Amino acid sequence: MTVARLPVRHTVKRVPASRMSPRSASANHACDAVSCDQCGVYRLCLPLGLQDDNMALLESVVRRKETYKRGQLLFRAGEHFDFIYAIRGGSVKTSVCTPDGRVQITGFHIAGELLGLSALSAGQYSSEARALETTSVCRVEAERLEELAQQNPTLQYQLMKIMSGQIRQDEELMLLLGRRSAEERLAEYLIGLSRRFAARNFSATQFNLSMSRGDIGNYLGIAEETVCRILARFQNAGLIAIDRRHVSLVDLGQLQAVARMKPAA
Repeated sequence: MTVARLPVRHTVKRVPASRMSPRSASANHACDAVSCDQCGVYRLCLPLGLQDDNMALLESVVRRKETYKRGQLLFRAGEHFDFIYAIRGGSVKTSVCTPDGRVQITGFHIAGELLGLSALSAGQYSSEARALETTSVCRVEAERLEELAQQNPTLQYQLMKIMSGQIRQDEELMLLLGRRSAEERLAEYLIGLSRRFAARNFSATQFNLSMSRGDIGNYLGIAEETVCRILARFQNAGLIAIDRRHVSLVDLGQLQAVARMKPAA
């Protein structure tokens, strides 16, 4: 998800074309990436004692960067669990297919977040992951990471913390989809995105909605037409400003009031 960045800039190291996979070489350009200390993998690297001058251990776990075009699959449900994916730049949506053939979106994932941890128990991916825009990821070898985790209790603890955070997000989604109005759901969804961007040093009030209105509706259990209507209502009320996919949160206080949320401390 391409977002309005804060003034700090970070240089993205490009992988030589000769070393790129077909998916990497097919991308027209690399997307902006989060810095390593804002990446989900960083929380796994810390307990390994990695220093700037000693990256050998990191290279044994993290594969080179891959770049996916919009619409490309990172993995499919049922595929063998080989990698955890750390999103460096861009955004990804995950979805599952219900028994009656419908597609249910289970999440939107932004730069700095990890994908694939739910596959740890079964050894295969439980959902499909697809790039919403040009997306850059680092792939972490699951087998090698498991070996290191067995040797390093601190690494196990970091994995538990990351997975706990994802479980909490799932719980919050269940609460969101409970007895809440469509306006409350959409307002809280925008505020949740704001907080996730802020946690990774992106702008908390200006960002792009790389997911379609239909995808948002699918995720929140709202009709696409209702999503469009509510967004227009929020804009007319001065809560947000929209320019195509770019959204500015103009009045966070009022948006929180609509969502019936307590302001962040």
